Amino acid sequence: MTSADAPAHLHSDSGFARARRDFRTWRRTRPFWAGLLVLLAAAPIIYLPYFNLSLGALSVAMSTTAGAGSLVIGLTLIVLGGLLWFQPVIRFFAGCVAIFLGVLSLPISNFGGFFVGTLCAATGGLLALAWGPVDTSDDAEELPGRAGE
Repeated sequence: MTSADAPAHLHSDSGFARARRDFRTWRRTRPFWAGLLVLLAAAPIIYLPYFNLSLGALSVAMSTTAGAGSLVIGLTLIVLGGLLWFQPVIRFFAGCVAIFLGVLSLPISNFGGFFVGTLCAATGGLLALAWGPVDTSDDAEELPGRAGE
């Protein structure tokens, strides 16, 4: 067997390559990065109101009375991130609500998780609003009445 007869990709049919290809196909059919940013926004919004910092004998408690509001906002952002991944049809609603909750977390949750949660929620919401499904039909390439006139 010479190198000219050898297959170009010997391990292209492995389970890892197939799973990676399937994940890439799945990821491209939905607003994946928007959902990921909305999910990541929930972490600082939920965690920081319950955060306790000890500096030697000094204890700094970030706990606020709005801890329940931060928990509700964070859990709602987690649900919205999952919905963006698994129900991309409602991307406009989920994007608007994610932006609203990100801005709402500023006064409720320690400046929105010290602005990290707010920025991630707003960016993810805007990406969800901007995302649109790709039209892969061959008819879309050739619009009737446009070409050749």
